[in-house]
Order: sequence, then structure tokens, then C-alpha cells
Amino acid sequence: MKQLLKELHAQVEALETEMITIRRDLHRHPELSFEEVRTPAMIADFLEGLGLEVRRNVGGRGVVGTLKGGKPGKTIALRADFDALPIHDEKEVEYRSTVPGVMHACGHDGHTAALLGTAKALAKYRDQLPGTIVFIHQFAEELAPGGARPMIEDGCLDGVDVIYGCHLQSTMPFGNVYYREGYIQAAADKFTIKVTGKGGHGAIPHETVDPIIIGSQIALNLQTIASRRVDPLKQLVVSIGAFHAGDAFNVIPESAELTGTVRSYDPQVRDMAEQTLIKIATTVAEANDAVAKVHYERGYDALYNHPEETRIAQQALANVDGVQEVVETPPVMPGEDFSYYTQKVPGSFFFTGAQMQNPSDIYPHHNARFDFDERAMAISAKGFCSIILAYQQKYMSEAEESTRSPAADQYSPASVKDEQFS
Repeated sequence: MKQLLKELHAQVEALETEMITIRRDLHRHPELSFEEVRTPAMIADFLEGLGLEVRRNVGGRGVVGTLKGGKPGKTIALRADFDALPIHDEKEVEYRSTVPGVMHACGHDGHTAALLGTAKALAKYRDQLPGTIVFIHQFAEELAPGGARPMIEDGCLDGVDVIYGCHLQSTMPFGNVYYREGYIQAAADKFTIKVTGKGGHGAIPHETVDPIIIGSQIALNLQTIASRRVDPLKQLVVSIGAFHAGDAFNVIPESAELTGTVRSYDPQVRDMAEQTLIKIATTVAEANDAVAKVHYERGYDALYNHPEETRIAQQALANVDGVQEVVETPPVMPGEDFSYYTQKVPGSFFFTGAQMQNPSDIYPHHNARFDFDERAMAISAKGFCSIILAYQQKYMSEAEESTRSPAADQYSPASVKDEQFS
């Protein structure tokens, strides 16, 4: 296994230029969630060129490639997403997006290129490879309801024993990888509150039912959900991102609308937050002779990393050339529909630091100038190779242990004790 891993890492490094070329091509030609056509076609063609079994249009626009190794072993799935965002690319680089108002501002082009590089490296050594590797290329991660659920319903996890995924992080130092057991990313819900009162002239407010004042009271009261209704040791975020009302300086409008998000980990906290938000909005409005209608939309569930599978990844990543530190990350609040995969099979999701070398080029995800250090793709691909072999080695060793001859246990302490006191 050690020699095979060494050769796989060397092969990934030899493919680094090709991964960068793929990534830049995808970056020039981004496609929005649920509108992907060119990208999945390119992925499927690439995997078929490697001799993999390929399914197109999985769950809609997904692609699944299967590589069967030459030796017996477990079935491991690896997942990458490939959709872009409705953001205009403002970077001054030669691989800038050619599609107005659309860009890869979250690194999904890099995820795709890294997983294709992983597939190409593993395919070269398929005869020496234990088990089966399933490459899940997912559409529409950025926009709920997302692509994970329909792909799962269409069988992308059939026969899979474990799944791993990775996200390149533009604000985390290059050379570091980040893991966490348990919850690592939050459930991401969205709400809209429409307050309807009675409009009128701004000079005679007593003849109106002011939805701006009522909406402001609702906004303030919602903050008590996190501060007064939740155990301080549990995380909850309630944020209002937009508040729209009226369009004239001297007119009190008929209605106001608030939109926002709720982020949580604990399912009970999530339920409580939803119920309390609806209650606060409707009762505050009613107390002021107005009406509040709440539309609460549940997004992705919280992403849970299984402990044993995470420890395997943590140990494997520590032995990857180019990795400086393997760091335990605190949980983060952005959502991720990889959560649905780990609800079906054990698995783990980790972060790869991809911060740009020049400080002036460092921007967060979903920013119009987002970019990442492309060397991180090779670290991600080598990490996948290391995790695959570590997982296979662990379960091969356990299988050998479980098939030992019963005679091997005849001199165990328990057996000796039984003989002495029979």
C-alpha cells in the first residue's frame, strides 16, 4: 500500500498542469444551478475516456463514474460539485468568466478538476487498487433544493460503503487541511415575513398602521430567539438580510417585507427556531392591528461527519506531501448539501486551504473577485488517494482479524481462566 500511495501521489503531481487547465476552462464557461449542460457533458466524456463506467443525467444533471479495482475491497464514493453563481466576475485574469453575470465564485470548478485528476491517477493503477471507487459529480449545490437528494434517489449511493468530500477554502492558509468530527456545517433555512398594515400620509401616522415600525419590532424580537431561547452552548443564528418597504419619503406604505436566514446544528433547536419565529412575527403584528404572513423554507440539513470515518481521513491527510498542518476546525455556519450523503452512508467532509499567495488577491467565497491557489487541487486529489488506501487498509486488516482460526485464541487469558475453573 505504501508503494502504491507513493506512485499515486507522484501521478497526481504529474497531472497538476492538466487539472489547472481543466479548472480554468470551467472557470471561463460557468453554468448556474439546474442549468448545467456543457459541464456535465465534459465530465462524462473525460471519465469515459479513462475507461470508467459512466452514468449521465443522474438525478437530473449529475454524472457518476465507477472505477473497479483489480483487488477486493470496499466501495468508496468521492463527491465534487460543479455549479456556479449569479455573480459577475471582476477579476483581471486570463481565465475570467466569459458569461456575463455568472462565475465560479465558490471553487466548484476546482473541486471538479481535482476529482477528475484523482480519477485519472487512480485509473492508471486500477489493477493494483482494492475495491471500487465511485466518482459523484453533483449539479446544483448552490441552490436549494440542490442536486444531492435527486442523485441519491437515482441510486448514486447504491452499494457505497463510505463517502468523502472536500471544499477548497480561499480564506484558509494554503498547505493546511481542516477536519472535524460531528457537525461541521449548519442547516441553512430561509424565511420571508410580509407585514400588511394600513398605508397613509407620513404627516398623519395615527391614521395608519405602520408596517415599517411593526417590521422593525419583529426584527428586534427575532434576536431574542438565539439570546434567550437557546442553550448558550448550542449554536443558532437568525439574520435578516433584506427589509423592503415603500418608495416615497412622505408616505407610510401598506406593507413591508423582511427576508432572512436561520442557521443551526441541533434538530431540536432548528424546530424551536422555526416555530418561535413564526409566533413572534404573527403575534407582534396582531398586537399592532396588522397581519404578518410567514413563509419558512427549510434548506439543507446540518452536515454531520461520522467520527470513525473522520479519524481515518485525519490520519491519512497528515501523510500527504504538501500538507503542513492538519487542523481541527470549529463548525461553520454556511450550508452544504453533502449533508444528505452522510445521512445515508458513513462519511466525512474536509476543507483544503487554498488562500492566494498575494494578500491583495484574497477574497471570501461568493465574492466577485474570488479566486484560489490552484496548487490546492493537487493536495485535495492526493488527500483523496490517501484516504482511499487508508480506508481500504483498515477494513482489510479487520477482515483478516475476523477470519483468524479459532485455534489462535486457545491460549487467550479468557481461555486459560475457563480451563482453570472448569
